[in-house]
Amino acid sequence: MGACMSSGNNEDGDQKKRSQMIDRTLEEDSKKLRRECKILLLGSGESGKSTIVKQMKIIHQNGYSVDELALYRHTIYKNLVDCAKALIGAMRQFDVEPDDPRNRENCEFILEFSVDPDPHQALDSKVGDAISSIWSDACLPRVFDHQNEFYLMDSAPYFFDEVKRIASPDYIPTEADVLRARTKTTGIYETRFQMGQLSIHYSMFDVGGQRSERKKWIHCFENVTSIIFCVALSEYDQVLLEESSQNRMMESLVLFDSVVNSRWFMRTSIILFLNKVDLFRAKLKKSPLQNYFPDYSGGDDVNRAAKYLLWRFNQVNRAHLNLYPHLTQATDTSNIRLVFAAVKETILQNALKDSGIL
Repeated sequence: MGACMSSGNNEDGDQKKRSQMIDRTLEEDSKKLRRECKILLLGSGESGKSTIVKQMKIIHQNGYSVDELALYRHTIYKNLVDCAKALIGAMRQFDVEPDDPRNRENCEFILEFSVDPDPHQALDSKVGDAISSIWSDACLPRVFDHQNEFYLMDSAPYFFDEVKRIASPDYIPTEADVLRARTKTTGIYETRFQMGQLSIHYSMFDVGGQRSERKKWIHCFENVTSIIFCVALSEYDQVLLEESSQNRMMESLVLFDSVVNSRWFMRTSIILFLNKVDLFRAKLKKSPLQNYFPDYSGGDDVNRAAKYLLWRFNQVNRAHLNLYPHLTQATDTSNIRLVFAAVKETILQNALKDSGIL
């Protein structure tokens, strides 16, 4: 009987040791996972990088306070007026006169107007009225026939549609406005936040996409867990802001090539955001993809077109890094929330591999 008791005690002791060993292993694994995961956010100019960073604040950091929203007011005023000037410039470039004679005067007024540098100063209501009138002029379809021949910010139609609200004296930007606000990104922008219930903190570097910035960052990021690379699908028929003869999609492919085959990222997985799918879908019918990529033969089917462009990016992945593609609309919070639920799993798997747990 004593022997039986002794045997039972030994078994209990073994189980306790095993349990303690498992607990220690779990604790060590948990500590490994708590270390910071470094995520690098890359892409050419205006591919949606900054919008993704803003979405992370909305989704993972309780969004924007009223004071933080108000800080974007001056930027949005400037975006609105700059877009109006670009549109008027295109009207003149393609010899399109306003159908409404009053809009000739409105165009002159906007071209001469400058946004007050005081960030607390509301936009002149006359500016809102003038832009609203120009935006509703019947001549505009003739201007947009040349849409791929001039530069206009993607958010321009949104800001033009919202011009009366934006020009109101008590205007406070909404999160939707902030997501569409554009400021040129240069240098390295670093942010940290927790992703869901996982105790993984990570840094996201929004590195300036313009060509002159690239040499500053390409060698700086050893031990990056994952790269999120943004591509604006809608730029397949557009030219670079810096170089009007260079196709923007081809430039994205060149940049992707330099990243995916870089010796600095040999153990890094690539999360590819095929962004601006909403604009891409709308544009395909008017501007056939095969005009710019003659070997494409899928017509205006958005899925075929996106798969073709994904294939083009895969073709330059000579290092055979793991590639995780997602169709995204960076201005749509619900879409980005769903995409990042999947991205979180990818980041976790990579963190586990880096920690030696997998």
